[in-house]
Amino acid sequence: MKKKIRQFIRQLGFDIVKYYPSAFDRAKAIDTQRKGSRFLKLLTLYEVDLVLDVGANIGQYAQGLIEIGYQGKIVSFEPLSSAYEKLVIASKNYPNWEVAERCAVGNTTGEATINISGNSESSSILGILPAHVDAAGRSAYIDSEVVKVRRLDELVSHCFSNFQAPFLKIDTQGYEDRVLQGASGILPSIQGMFLEMSLVPLYEDQVLFEEMLSNINEMGFSLYNLTPGFYDYRTGRLLQVMGTFFRDKEQF
Repeated sequence: MKKKIRQFIRQLGFDIVKYYPSAFDRAKAIDTQRKGSRFLKLLTLYEVDLVLDVGANIGQYAQGLIEIGYQGKIVSFEPLSSAYEKLVIASKNYPNWEVAERCAVGNTTGEATINISGNSESSSILGILPAHVDAAGRSAYIDSEVVKVRRLDELVSHCFSNFQAPFLKIDTQGYEDRVLQGASGILPSIQGMFLEMSLVPLYEDQVLFEEMLSNINEMGFSLYNLTPGFYDYRTGRLLQVMGTFFRDKEQF
């Protein structure tokens, strides 16, 4: 009988779905065997409705979010002209995925020279160190280009207030602390963050893991997950990790 009723309702253009009264109930209901379920549970629990994707490259992170089931707004930022073109193309089929103007995100407004690596993903405004190149030869710089630099709180000022629970992702190859400095105006509203952190110096003047972790804790965030990242293939030593942070909820 239930099946027949549902079929009839679907013929009218509607459906019956289970109602979950709270974000906690919705998060708990996500299948733990589902790809990316741990992260999706956190996004659901915190009711994240906006992801600021800083250092988007060609859109790998945003596409990953969509694949695991995130349905909120995504705004991507990317400075490299070659990567930016591919990023725009990748976003075309997703109405909730917006690509902002091409620029680097930092703590000032102006211009900077960004160094372009052979693998694109290791490109940075900062100089690269031998430890990085020795562990990944294609990370060596092969070119450079001048790009605009904007503060994140200025870039999103026109739309930020439309969202209740923003999440900030930063992957800027040693420039993460400058991005955070340039986001000071919106950080109090940010509910969670995902960023890459280096365990050893890979770029000139970058903040390393221990200091970055301390700084983020002082901003009111707690570490919820740590994922191994880039490592030295010759020795097996881990060089970078990806940290997921959220503000602690008093109760679920």
